[in-house]
Amino acid sequence: MAYESTGPDIKTADAPSTTGDSPDVARDFGQTTSKIGRTAARTAEQARNRTAAGLESAAKSVHSGVDRMASAGHGAGDALASSARYVREHDVRDMTDDVMSVVRNNPGGALLGAAALGFLIGRAVTR
Repeated sequence: MAYESTGPDIKTADAPSTTGDSPDVARDFGQTTSKIGRTAARTAEQARNRTAAGLESAAKSVHSGVDRMASAGHGAGDALASSARYVREHDVRDMTDDVMSVVRNNPGGALLGAAALGFLIGRAVTR
């Protein structure tokens, strides 16, 4: 069986010519390309601004955390300096009297402290 075309006959003479439309197509293509470029540039600029804002926020958080850590470090350093000054300025008898005074004024806390100290010493000895 031979193939028969049932569709309309297309003649090349009826086809539209693209050679006369070339300047319009090129202009439209250039305008579309330019528009896409501007949109891409705008999108990139927005992304850059969002990224910069995120980085600034992260930097503020880090600085805040460092400030808190520095404050805690300074507090610990001050406490150690105060302890060193106390040990330097008081002899063993003064320190014993101070411990006895604390125990008399705070018996519950002293008992808990003694239990914790006993636990730590027990753990250190058994290892």
